[in-house]
Amino acid sequence: MAGFPGVYEEPADLALQQERHYQLLSELQGLVKDLPSSCQQRLSYTILSDLALALIDGTVFEIVQGLLEIQHLTEKNLYNQRLQLHGEHRALKQDLLRRHKEAMQSCKTHNVQILKAAQQRELEALEQRIRDEQRMMDEKIVLELDQKVVDQQSTLEKAGVSGFYITTNPQTGLWKHPLCWNPQIPATQTSEHRGQTRPGHPTT
Repeated sequence: MAGFPGVYEEPADLALQQERHYQLLSELQGLVKDLPSSCQQRLSYTILSDLALALIDGTVFEIVQGLLEIQHLTEKNLYNQRLQLHGEHRALKQDLLRRHKEAMQSCKTHNVQILKAAQQRELEALEQRIRDEQRMMDEKIVLELDQKVVDQQSTLEKAGVSGFYITTNPQTGLWKHPLCWNPQIPATQTSEHRGQTRPGHPTT
């Protein structure tokens, strides 16, 4: 019988898998308790059990890690774009105020009130432009982050992760966020992946 070690190892492997499944399922059930009741109703025992089974396979962790890296790069890029725009706006306003000051210093006394009114209109126009450009930038950021959420949902759906599908409904997607990105879930991952970085909560 020594030549067939697999005969004796299979029951042990099955028991280990069942134990990991139970641990992951318990963790998922614990996470669900922290969600709003409307979200809890969407998460049946079957969905949680299927999610736990999917998490036993280390491939899911690799997919989530890849999605997180893409998300973090996107967020960093968008943050730098907004920072650059803010710097450009600050430089524009500083330059305008400098020119206003120089014009006021060389202005004849009887023209001061006229110049002040013109400068005020120019300043208000610049401030309106700044508000408009900031609003457009913020809208662009929201759209790009929404698209990343859709990409994440599509990837996890194609990977066969139970309960994941493309939706733009914030209430439907709410429960997926903590379950997918919660850093506690990988605590009972398979031994082949224990040394890897755990997917964490996405930055905001």
